[in-house]
This record gives sequence, structure tokens and C-alpha cells, in this order.
Amino acid sequence: MERTLVLVKPDGVERGLVGEIIGRFERRGLRLAAAELRTLDRATAERHYAEHVGKPFYEGLVAFITRGPVMSMVLEGPEDTWQIVRTMMGPTNPAVAAGGTIRGDLGVEISQNLIHGSDSAHSAQREIAIFFPALG
Repeated sequence: MERTLVLVKPDGVERGLVGEIIGRFERRGLRLAAAELRTLDRATAERHYAEHVGKPFYEGLVAFITRGPVMSMVLEGPEDTWQIVRTMMGPTNPAVAAGGTIRGDLGVEISQNLIHGSDSAHSAQREIAIFFPALG
């Protein structure tokens, strides 16, 4: 089994989409290994977005992800589970995301795009260690 990190961001929690999003992953055959609803502190957000430090959008990312609760979860599945999740999420911009993807069906704007998923197996390990140290 391979694991990956998924975050339903504050906009998804605020809009009541957590159950819908988890259900999509479960119907696909992925298994929820851990989950926690929490509001991120700045230090956790900074560790999570460390690769974006210095970029013009960095402060906005940190402010957005810490503004309210996120549903953080670890999903398990076959090899390349991270890629299955990323495909199901759709592109960052909901305006160009295909129907059938989470962002294509539920997204409204690029700056509030509902969900984060690890972008590689290596990133998944790093991010799981941040959000669920006991699993990392």
C-alpha cells in the first residue's frame, strides 16, 4: 500500500464538501488511513509550503490555509496513489478542470481551489510527516 496526503482546504470545509470529497476517494477504492479536522498554525503552514518561500503568492497561500479548519487526511491505495488523487483533483484552475474532477465539478476560483494533494511519492512522505508524525 502507498500513502498520500490530502487536505480539504478551508473553502471546501466552509462549503460543506468534506463528505463529498472523501466519498469520491472511497468510491475510487482508496482507503482513509488517518484524518483530522484542524486549523493550521502558521508554523505548520510554513513547513507545508516551504518550497514556495519567496514567491509572490507565498503569503497569500499561508493566510488562506490558516484562515479556518482544514480536513487533513492520509489516503492509502495502490502504487502511485498520489497520482490517482492528483488526477481526481483536476488542474489547479477550476475554470479549465474537466467535469468529473473535484475541481471541475465543485471548484469556483483558482485562489480557493478546495483541495491539496501531494505531487509525488517523495512529497507525500514529507507532508505526511508534517501532518501525521506518527505515520511518517
